Amino acid sequence: MSSSGSNIRPKPDKVLTDIADYVTRYQIESKEAYDTARLCLMDTLGCGLEALEYPACTRLLGPIVPGTVVPHGAKVPGTPYQLDPVSAAFNIGAMIRWLDFNDTWLAAEWGHPSDNLGGILATADWLSRIRLAQGGKPLVMRDVLTAMIKAHEIQGVIALENSFNRVGLDHVVLVKVASTAVVTHMMGGTREEIINALSNAWIDGQSLRTYRHSPNTGSRKSWAAGDATSRAVRLALLALKGEMGYPSALTAKTWGFYDVLFKGKPFKFKRPYGSYVMENVLFKISFPAEFHAQTAVEAAARLHPQVKDRLHAVKKIVLTTHESAIRIIDKRGPLHNPADRDHCIQYMTAVGLIKGNLTAADYEDEPAADARIDRLRSRMVCVENRQWSRDYLDPAKRSIANAVQIFFTDGSSTDKVAVEYPLGHRRRRKEGIPLLEAKFRTNLARRFPPRQQEAVLAACSDQRRLEAMPVNEFVDLFVS
Repeated sequence: MSSSGSNIRPKPDKVLTDIADYVTRYQIESKEAYDTARLCLMDTLGCGLEALEYPACTRLLGPIVPGTVVPHGAKVPGTPYQLDPVSAAFNIGAMIRWLDFNDTWLAAEWGHPSDNLGGILATADWLSRIRLAQGGKPLVMRDVLTAMIKAHEIQGVIALENSFNRVGLDHVVLVKVASTAVVTHMMGGTREEIINALSNAWIDGQSLRTYRHSPNTGSRKSWAAGDATSRAVRLALLALKGEMGYPSALTAKTWGFYDVLFKGKPFKFKRPYGSYVMENVLFKISFPAEFHAQTAVEAAARLHPQVKDRLHAVKKIVLTTHESAIRIIDKRGPLHNPADRDHCIQYMTAVGLIKGNLTAADYEDEPAADARIDRLRSRMVCVENRQWSRDYLDPAKRSIANAVQIFFTDGSSTDKVAVEYPLGHRRRRKEGIPLLEAKFRTNLARRFPPRQQEAVLAACSDQRRLEAMPVNEFVDLFVS
């Protein structure tokens, strides 16, 4: 049998060239994007520092071979580690995501664009230290902010119209793609080398979402983004060594990404790459909760004063929500670990009603043993509000609405408390920024003495000073 397939090598897929052109040519002009990127940098590193309080996270950190120290390597904030950039990217990425408290992007696909900081900061710090050792100039933090804006944009724009979760793939594929593009560029890669690296990112076998869902929910969801962003650094290094790319990695018949993993459908795009995603990113300010539940916990916290003394008399709790929340975090039955609990809207809402708050510690085994939580969970019903499902996807709104109403055994009930936009939404920026900064200060205090906290705050609070600071000097501020 002979094959009639053509062996003429095609031009690179447009998805690859569009990303490469954006990374190499587009100039970010938006002051709002840079201002928001600074806040994102602070919040993301703060989330990583908080995660260092959890042994389940810290046991995964450090060099692959214990005791290894890399001269001029990238330093891992909050730790004594100095590693190669691939390992450092994994360390930083795992810290950032461990508690599910960093920023979020919700669209046809959801995800956490600040996950890319693992690869970006590790690469920038390593390059800076190497350049200084060779008598050159380091990168400055504006380079890091620019890379963050572009990585946010690549991940977020692809996510707007293309749902990877509906074909069983995890959103960290977009972290790998976005990180690959920006770190290859940071390393001095040409347009062709960026395309080569990107093609390999799409060709990689992609993570399945099963570790985020019942019955397999587990801690891999907390290090999956670290794995993705570190893989991006590895692919960038390979491309700069001259490793070839695969021009039709997405579109090749039978063997390409679309046919193998995306049901034969090409990606759809509704807007060009710019700075839209960073400007509209969602911060997690109030609660370390899966973002589709943020407003449910806020509503529950508002109801707490009314119900805290009547929890024994609760007959039914109605959670009015949107389709994505029902599909992802409407979970019944036993919850086996913290990763299981922080992806259960009923668990998070119950804790909010009981305590008037929700912290990362509330997902651990001892707090979870409170019998009131499962009692309230058993009385909850999730109901979809179809208008809220539409508003969730509306680019002019991007709401993440939830409502909570409680009915008691004596026939009485609370008001239906609805929250359409969480505190970290762009529509609530003025209200949210002071609390975001307070969150950062709290996380700094977990790890550093007062003088070191003050040095970090002084650098991060001044946009112009931060942007001009050499990357290695900035990272040194976070060394334990």
